[in-house]
Amino acid sequence: MNDGYADILNSIASSDPTPGGGSVAALALSHAHALAAMVSRLTIGREKWKDGHATAEEIIANSEERIEESIVMAREDAESFDRVMMAYRLPRNNEDEIEARKASIRDATIGAANSPLKIANSSLQLLDSIIDLAKFGNSNALTDLAASAELAKASFVIASMNVRINLDSIDGKECESISSRLSSLESDVDARYANLREIIDERLGW
Repeated sequence: MNDGYADILNSIASSDPTPGGGSVAALALSHAHALAAMVSRLTIGREKWKDGHATAEEIIANSEERIEESIVMAREDAESFDRVMMAYRLPRNNEDEIEARKASIRDATIGAANSPLKIANSSLQLLDSIIDLAKFGNSNALTDLAASAELAKASFVIASMNVRINLDSIDGKECESISSRLSSLESDVDARYANLREIIDERLGW
């Protein structure tokens, strides 16, 4: 660990509303990707785990990009909420300003819902990517892969709460579309997570 890591934690712990839960969801996802890459590196090159080599190599090939994407999503989530707060600070001295402010708040809030939705979708993608690694990867590192799955699930749960809290204040077709997408993601995440835990627990004999 280094000072940069501590700086991030101190930034989250401050009284500033950003970075907040959505950013933490994305950062949790970055850790999930890192753990999956570690388990993959412990799998390749070992004949005993040859059935997991192809999946492990694919995860490693994509891990750097996935980790960077997660960090970018953390930044984007904070920025999207900052835009909501800026919209609420717009002047409302006359009808034109009031209407412009309402439109800005709505647009910014939709953006603030879409940011964690993107994180939620990426959480599902990670869970999908490690199923074969759970089946065929290095069994000595299965608890680390289980940790990756737990972090991805936690990332989804946190992100979904941030989607919902933003949708609570607006309505319309965009909101219905976002809500529908989130519900679909939730079903898929629950199924993938349950499958992963079943596979890992069985291999561990738990």
